[in-house]
Amino acid sequence: MSSIMLRLCAALLLLAACSTPDEAPQGSAAGGSAGAGAGTGAGGAGGIASSELAGQPTPGTQEDLAVSVGDRVFFDYDSVVLSPEATGVLDQQAAWLQQYSDVVVTIEGHADERGTREYNLALGDRRANAVKNYLLALGVSPARVLTISYGEERPDDPGHDEVAWSQNRRAVTTVAATQ
Repeated sequence: MSSIMLRLCAALLLLAACSTPDEAPQGSAAGGSAGAGAGTGAGGAGGIASSELAGQPTPGTQEDLAVSVGDRVFFDYDSVVLSPEATGVLDQQAAWLQQYSDVVVTIEGHADERGTREYNLALGDRRANAVKNYLLALGVSPARVLTISYGEERPDDPGHDEVAWSQNRRAVTTVAATQ
């Protein structure tokens, strides 16, 4: 999520640097309309795609996945069971993957800090495979879904309480490559 915000801020700074003081603002990245002809085509504004200028991620990218359907699902403590909320996100991910049939994804399995390093790596692996198996059951090709476990090594929230732990018990779908 922080990389998305960083990229959005960088794009906004680039746009602000391109304007002159006597130009009137022409909308916002939050959905305002740009002026006629502004940022059209892939070569406009220093090579930024027109969808990025309009505040929309480029189709088929990690940002598109995260914004359009969500890139992560969460788990209960010491569990690999997919909740109804998780299966809803995964249903949308499967449809997104059907739309972008050249995309290969990696499912990252994560755990909170409780438990041994070895246990958490195994738990992250089981979580990643639970997500993979669900996507495969929805018709996604096995060749397009890789898995990796990070266990407790890459927390999303560095805190040491239930709020932080609930954010760290997750599986994240990342765009690895295109075929």
